Amino acid sequence: MFYHLGRIATRFRWLIVGLWMVAIIAGLPFAPQASSVLHPGGFVSPDAESERAINLLAQKLHLDLTIVEVFFTSQKYTADSPQFIQETEQALTNIRHWSEVSSVVSFTDNPRQISLDRHAVYVNVFFKPDPDSATKLLPELQHRIQTVPNLQASIGGGPVFYEDIQSVSEHDLRRAEFLAVPFAIIALLLVFRSVVASILPALVGGGAVVVSLALIFALGHVTTLSIFVLNITTLFGLGLGVDYSLFMVSRFREELARGRVVDEAVAISVATAGRAVTFSGLTVSIGLLGLIFFRINMLRSVGAAGVLVVVLAVLAAITLLPAALAIIGTRINAFPVRLPRLRKRPVAANARPAAEHHGFWYRLSQLVMRYPMRIFVPTFILLVLLGLPFLGVRFSAPDASILPTDVPSRAAFDLLAQRFNSRETTPILMAVQMKGNVMTTDNIRKLYFYVQRLQADPSVARVDSIVSADPRFTLAQYELLYTHPDLIADPYLSSFVKASVAGDTTMIQVISKYDMLAPQSQALVQTIRNTSPGGGMTILVDGSTAGDMDYVTSLYTDFPIAILVVAVTTYIVLLLLFRSLVLPLKAILMNTLSILASYGALVVIFQDGFLHQLLNFTPLGFVEASGPILLFCSLFGLSMDYEVFLLSRIQESFWQTGDNTQAVALGLQRSGGIITSAAVIVIVVSACFATADMILVKALGLGMALAVVIDATLVRGLLVPSTMRLLGSLNWWLPFAGVQRRPPQLAEYMQGDEQVSMPAHDMTEETMSDTGIGGRR
Repeated sequence: MFYHLGRIATRFRWLIVGLWMVAIIAGLPFAPQASSVLHPGGFVSPDAESERAINLLAQKLHLDLTIVEVFFTSQKYTADSPQFIQETEQALTNIRHWSEVSSVVSFTDNPRQISLDRHAVYVNVFFKPDPDSATKLLPELQHRIQTVPNLQASIGGGPVFYEDIQSVSEHDLRRAEFLAVPFAIIALLLVFRSVVASILPALVGGGAVVVSLALIFALGHVTTLSIFVLNITTLFGLGLGVDYSLFMVSRFREELARGRVVDEAVAISVATAGRAVTFSGLTVSIGLLGLIFFRINMLRSVGAAGVLVVVLAVLAAITLLPAALAIIGTRINAFPVRLPRLRKRPVAANARPAAEHHGFWYRLSQLVMRYPMRIFVPTFILLVLLGLPFLGVRFSAPDASILPTDVPSRAAFDLLAQRFNSRETTPILMAVQMKGNVMTTDNIRKLYFYVQRLQADPSVARVDSIVSADPRFTLAQYELLYTHPDLIADPYLSSFVKASVAGDTTMIQVISKYDMLAPQSQALVQTIRNTSPGGGMTILVDGSTAGDMDYVTSLYTDFPIAILVVAVTTYIVLLLLFRSLVLPLKAILMNTLSILASYGALVVIFQDGFLHQLLNFTPLGFVEASGPILLFCSLFGLSMDYEVFLLSRIQESFWQTGDNTQAVALGLQRSGGIITSAAVIVIVVSACFATADMILVKALGLGMALAVVIDATLVRGLLVPSTMRLLGSLNWWLPFAGVQRRPPQLAEYMQGDEQVSMPAHDMTEETMSDTGIGGRR
């Protein structure tokens, strides 16, 4: 099938290239606009208790969910001075009467909005639009804040956080592209030593990215996509697009060197390397499809967009690239680059068998297989040790701490943490529903005793509710006061009741004695949820702590399902490919080890702060909860990619020789060079994304680069040959089938194998490597 696809590509070369050029040119105006339709939110599960609680409060109490905090700081005055208050009111004059604002709560209304040193305050501005839409109003908000002589104004809050995520993501993407493309071309020059052969994979990968971003721009108008789609699309588009083109161009050059005519060389390249690329795209897509099983929209949209760009990268590699190769022909080697050779001089065809038996990868595999247990055990232990720090992982939802310190939302976040009582700004919100109207005497009594129980918890600092608004009041006084709530004389209490009660629903705020992410605060939330309030009341708990817990719980409730689906699907596909029950299982286990090692690095670097100065970020003290999931689903297919290329070459050699040990050595030698080159490309592109300012993207780029390094060295160079030697003939075991030999459908390509596989040509040893799956021609 792939051979005929290659024939079609050569026959209709100009038509195929023309169609791709039309698609790329049509996508060019829209690709740069992709970010405009992407959304920075999507970190909540719609069925989480915290989400249901806030939705109930918004529906019943008409609670405004969009809050922008306007900060005022002064070195000269304190918040108690008349000058400070007067200048604050002057600065807010144009905001109070703005039609987009529903209300403004000043520090004069709520003294808890004053900093501990009393030289800073914040004012809550409640907007009518939702947080996502409110980002468009931020420039107008800043314009309306009047400049005053003795106060410095800044803004923070949810909409500002979303706006900063958008701008930082776009900036990170531009920097990563600026670094990745030239570095990838340099790496390709070192591999191919030809300008044309080096630029072509970069152009094909770039074309796939352009079309992908244009399609994402279109999809963004009909469904909600996360802003993180932008970075994932480019990371996979460039990394895999260049990788796949590398395999194809390498095989094409090898076939030309064997004396094939251009059309035949293209067809054979598609039949072998093209089949490998297609299967690689399938394994990567399986991993990314695992993200669709999560209820968090950010992960689902990243998974869908990731599959889209992988599919386009594969299509470009097996259609656009073969057609371009058919047009370029032997000019693929034009403009050679003279570089110092790191390997031996070219060898003649009749010397190739000897060369294969003396190459670096052959010698390494022979050494490993001579002492398989001595190498397997320490390497396995090393990888396990690298993953052990993950046992101490602490998960959390993303907040402004994932952003660089110079953006507004991060500056506001740090200001709140350093100068304010952070526990006051992160209360536990409770939506309480009762049978009948809350303000009846019976319900006031039930609510009063429930609040008393909450206040008795040693982790509770204070409870804000209609039955604890004034600690001097008794139950009898509250009952008398709320007999006629419309006649409440105290303006603060009157506004508090109107904001906290609607029919059968009321809101309670619980202030913890501990920080938002402290285990004591999380235990308090769990206690509140697990303890029945009694009296026919029902509660739903929200707030920063509850939302964080629900986010992590939702992710890691769905994660085992995704792991199972991805692993089983991959196992079945590999079973069909390798015709063995053992090899797919071994490949999955090897893959898991490299991923676990990268997990350990996540904890050591981003939670504990190792190398944080070199990598230019502030340690979080936790791992963002979606990071390991994104890494698993991205790396499972990507790492499997190289495992499959290697095992397929070993399988091919086994079909030829029937000797397991010899097959491992030959397979590693024949695939080692080109797989290493492909791994270098992915490492380079991933490392460029590790320069991102946003820690979530930085962690993904660095984690992928580390995992591929481990996979390309320890796993492929040591673990695979040692385990293949230890398992022996069990590697190829399939019940009721006996030892697996050469499949019939490869007979045509394998005819006269010894004569065809080693023709006379002048090639260096590095260009003898080959990427075919299931057959070298």
